[in-house]
Amino acid sequence: MNERIQKLLADAGIASRREAERWIADGRVTVNGVKAQLGDRAGREDVVRVDGRTVKLADAGRTRRVLAYNKPLGEVCTRTDPDGRPTVFDHLPHTRGERWINVGRLDINTTGLLLFTTDGELANKLMHPSSGVDREYAVRVRGNVDDDMIARLKEGVLLEDGMARFTDVQFFDGEGQNKWFHVVLMEGKNREVRRLWESQGVEVSRLKRVRYGCIFMPANVPVGTWVELQQREINDLADMVGLERKATRRLAGKEKERFQRVQKRQKVRQEAKPKRRTKAPR
Repeated sequence: MNERIQKLLADAGIASRREAERWIADGRVTVNGVKAQLGDRAGREDVVRVDGRTVKLADAGRTRRVLAYNKPLGEVCTRTDPDGRPTVFDHLPHTRGERWINVGRLDINTTGLLLFTTDGELANKLMHPSSGVDREYAVRVRGNVDDDMIARLKEGVLLEDGMARFTDVQFFDGEGQNKWFHVVLMEGKNREVRRLWESQGVEVSRLKRVRYGCIFMPANVPVGTWVELQQREINDLADMVGLERKATRRLAGKEKERFQRVQKRQKVRQEAKPKRRTKAPR
């Protein structure tokens, strides 16, 4: 059965559907030697290339993997950064014939739970507002917070890009001007948690994501490290957004050894160190 090309690329784990659509629009995708157009379909027996490189489609989408990463301060959520800053992909394990897709983003000064998957369709579903997947953050604020302010934040505040609100705000800990709250959002607009608090004249001094949908930040994952989710947890994610369950790909041979070696060598990193700049040749 022929499917839309962006879905095939997402199933192959090399991009989310949105990213694949951008590739097609930019003329980077060909099918059997012909430049693809948005809306085109292809089968798994067709030769699909991205930037001239063939994408393996025969077994695309039959398995999925998910990582939970505890993001430190100072990393950006892009594969490469023009300013040379550390990225969230720098310390992830390599995958064979797949690539990790980040589920949503965290800004450079936000820490905590960031999910990665090899399944582009799962990534797209988890990020799309129609799925109604909530995110929970622990936030430390400086300033006076009263019941009226919390009520406004839950009712909705008009920001420059539209209405925004927390679906829940719970006091967690602290005294005086510095207090910790846990807040829940149903979508992930840029810097939304910070902007909501700042709209009330309150400064956010620490921000950490602790939950994405049904996945909580694992207690055994220090800052700067990752863990691969088990089949049950991956099934829960799929069930939550109405996707069919798929088996977790089993590693074997040298690939398994390499994965385990990288996993054991992980180091706690509270804050990412800037990359060393290489000197330009004279």
